[in-house]
Amino acid sequence: MVFHPGRRPHMKPLVVGVYGVSGSGKTYVLDQLKDIMDSEYFSFYEGSEMVANVTPGGLKAFQGMKEEDQLMYRQRAIDKIAHRCWTLHALARPILTAAQLDVWKTEEKDLLRGLCRSHGILLSTLQHPIDTQTVAALLGDFKIHSEYHNLSLAKEELEKGLTLGAGIVLAMDADKTLAPEDTGALFWTAASKKWPSVVADDTLKTLFSGPLDYSHTAFRQAALLYNEVASDQDFAEICQHVASQVSMYPEMISLLHFMAEQDNVDLVVITSGLGLVWKKVLELQGLSNAVTVVGGGRIKDGFVITPIVKSYLVGYMREEHRKYIWAFGDSPLDLPMLNKADRAVVIVGDELTRSRTMDAALKTAIDEHGLRPVQINLPNTSLPRPGLPRAQLTHPLLIYDILAHTSATKLLATPMRNSAVAGPELREAHRRAGHHLATTYVADIISLEQPKIQHVLGRETRGYQLRHEKKTTIVALMRGGEPMAFGVNDAFPHAMFVHAKDPQDVKMHHLEGQLSLILVDSVINTGKSIVEFIGYIRNHIHATIHIVVVAGVVQAKCVTGDDGGSLIRQVTSFARVHIVALRLSETSFVGSRQTDTGNRLFNTTHLA
Repeated sequence: MVFHPGRRPHMKPLVVGVYGVSGSGKTYVLDQLKDIMDSEYFSFYEGSEMVANVTPGGLKAFQGMKEEDQLMYRQRAIDKIAHRCWTLHALARPILTAAQLDVWKTEEKDLLRGLCRSHGILLSTLQHPIDTQTVAALLGDFKIHSEYHNLSLAKEELEKGLTLGAGIVLAMDADKTLAPEDTGALFWTAASKKWPSVVADDTLKTLFSGPLDYSHTAFRQAALLYNEVASDQDFAEICQHVASQVSMYPEMISLLHFMAEQDNVDLVVITSGLGLVWKKVLELQGLSNAVTVVGGGRIKDGFVITPIVKSYLVGYMREEHRKYIWAFGDSPLDLPMLNKADRAVVIVGDELTRSRTMDAALKTAIDEHGLRPVQINLPNTSLPRPGLPRAQLTHPLLIYDILAHTSATKLLATPMRNSAVAGPELREAHRRAGHHLATTYVADIISLEQPKIQHVLGRETRGYQLRHEKKTTIVALMRGGEPMAFGVNDAFPHAMFVHAKDPQDVKMHHLEGQLSLILVDSVINTGKSIVEFIGYIRNHIHATIHIVVVAGVVQAKCVTGDDGGSLIRQVTSFARVHIVALRLSETSFVGSRQTDTGNRLFNTTHLA
């Protein structure tokens, strides 16, 4: 094989020998190279034929010669090849400048890159001087990597964040979900400023808008691009820079911090972007120990996160670990994950920067796959996506709905939903639920104090009770709220207990000098009664008292109605009001006869 450098008096053709034992594939390699190398610059010769041509008696005579004679005729063969090439290419092209060579190199790389992507072939360029350890690592990865291997490594990373006692998982996308920024775009913008001659700031956009789309191969190619652009140190520095530019939504920060304190909740970020960036972002928010990030970025990470991988990991947590999954995402890439989750939340950002294809993709997911998501607008002023019910990320009803899917909640809710349970048995079930909600949630909202108590061993010690318990009033909304209110009273035995059918039943002396009011009802359907009670109390009796609403079940439209939810909208207009519910339900509770909770509680269904 000969390379022709063009007409340069000080240069001669470069002869490259291809050697190997018989049958090793030398001829095959030459034939392949003939097809892909430019014939203007390369000529190919069979070595044995050229040796036979310059040796008297041919190849057989050459094989019988002494080693020094063979060396002489080999040199003659090489010289003849060089002379022939020099003669054939005497009228060679003009000398190229360094700048022209750079242009040629860039064009060749671009052409090769396009061909590889069109045929699903991974491409990695190596920078001079070539680091053989880097090449060896790439070859080692290529040897073992497959989509199955990729899933296995992603699953191993996920397992690190799952705890045995947690029954609930918040699985979240990262870019445009936790924050409005696209960290991949920020990375390549930073890299293009650092190395303007070799890096384009639209690198990822070009890749994913091409023939590979968002396939496994596309994400692997992205990992190779990250490998090429920066050393480990440079990569870490750019990731740190990008992390410092990310402004997480304040509502997301509040939600994650609150959920991090719950023993029954695991927090997982599953990102197709750079895992290292999001680890650094969460570290800046003090969440690095609370949130597990499952995300790759470079070949050395071992895996990439594709839409299929996201879906698989959510399904794995549901089916293998029996977790109740709340999934949060913002784009069509998240829809497979949202479809697999128990509850789906679509984050809707600013109209100018959010996914433009999401509306159509959502419609398909809803119409054809039965997806039933709610949308959360971040910031709250962003334009809603059409046709999706809305929720507020940090509203207590949504938070308690997230926390409701524990084993205890499921056990408590079962007899309340069982049509065969009525009368004293159902009242007892409501009482237990009230006690659970009081000790689990209300106590945290109002907080506790430590009174002196007498220890069983005869010494004085400190116990716990509701803060200012004697200055707390429990109001049972009659008649359905009474059994649950008794359960709340069991938890807070020093609180005042009042029955009220209408707001006017709550009198001045019930709240005078009191600091907290707990309103208890079994079912909240439209929220109208609760809003009337709160409005009457705040406007006519006590303008500043802390109010906590406790309910067994709340109709979901109170939280996620298209108008923002009448209960949410009106309750949040009052200061110092919290709502605690055992669960949310899609069912509308306009009961009659056997379905009315009040009738079931007191065995009066036959009178309805």
